Amino acid sequence: MKPFNRISTDAQQQIQTIMDELWVAERKPNRCVEVEEIRQVCQTGTLKRVKQTSVDIWIENYDGALFLIDLKPVKPSWNHIEGYKRTHLEWTAAELARDPEVVVNTMIGIPYNPYERWTLKGMLDRDHEVLIAEELWDFLGGEGTYADLLDAFEQAGIELRPEIDSYFEKFRYES
Repeated sequence: MKPFNRISTDAQQQIQTIMDELWVAERKPNRCVEVEEIRQVCQTGTLKRVKQTSVDIWIENYDGALFLIDLKPVKPSWNHIEGYKRTHLEWTAAELARDPEVVVNTMIGIPYNPYERWTLKGMLDRDHEVLIAEELWDFLGGEGTYADLLDAFEQAGIELRPEIDSYFEKFRYES
């Protein structure tokens, strides 16, 4: 699913201001403040047609709040993080252009995390824009989903071990 395909010129300018200020560390990422700044200008200026990328997971709750989740790999590069941030601000501006009262939450979802920590490089609000491993799965499926998922993978591995070993045996290098 894709967000609305129009963004106001004033919202585009506000997005650029946010990105510029984050880039030079004149501001810290704060999703709540950024959304309200965009909301103030979401329907001022000219509404321009834009090409949007698809949202990986689109959830609308019973109150009409949107949760747009962009699934990403572990340890994206700095350039990617900056692009993700811009995309999320544009999704926000587009949905606010459609309905200036809607609650829009955009997040990066990282399905697993083999690292102890995750660096956001001053672009993303860790508390409001990132769901990593257990946070993502429990958000999507309810508390305990991540543990259940790990258990399911473990059980599948145990049951399929002979088949997996047999398959990989043909790639074994003999010296």
